[in-house]
Amino acid sequence: MADEGLPAVARFLYEAGTLKAAKRTGWWMAGVRDPESVAEHSWRTALIASIIAKLEGADPARAAFLAVWHDSQETRTGDVNHLGKKYTQGEVDPRAITADQVAGFPQELAQAVVEVVAEYEEQESPEAVCARDADKLECMIQGVEYRSQGYGNAQRWIDNSRGRIVTKSGQQLADAVLASGSLDWLRAALGEGGA
Repeated sequence: MADEGLPAVARFLYEAGTLKAAKRTGWWMAGVRDPESVAEHSWRTALIASIIAKLEGADPARAAFLAVWHDSQETRTGDVNHLGKKYTQGEVDPRAITADQVAGFPQELAQAVVEVVAEYEEQESPEAVCARDADKLECMIQGVEYRSQGYGNAQRWIDNSRGRIVTKSGQQLADAVLASGSLDWLRAALGEGGA
């Protein structure tokens, strides 16, 4: 492979790293002082997307791929919460941001990234629906974790996220999450009980 376009890819890799420091700003509204980063959210979202997709009979690798890229545009916009969007000049199309981000990439790579973001945004494939459900489920789980840390206002995020999950498997998984505690995994791993 020739190195054509690789300098642009290298620049993007540094750009993507900014998501490790970019906070999910909606949690500030719930009083969370140091909320998760966009990168942390995206990692667990990809993991959840693969699980929901497998349970739904969709392609888990494709769903995870979609989830990895679902917030990549926030390197350029930041994480604008729902209140902030009320004051912006219209919705920014993630597909347009992605096109700018991949300008200069090798054509085949640029096309693949543009297509995966478009697929996620269009919500027409089973994998895209699973990835969107994973995004909502991850937010719900994070809300449960913040609530258990004493951030009672996180309940609004838990309820709103739960209400936006559409797949049967996603809904069932959300119910299982809500029926368990955020440290039940540790008790089970230590042999102290749990489901």
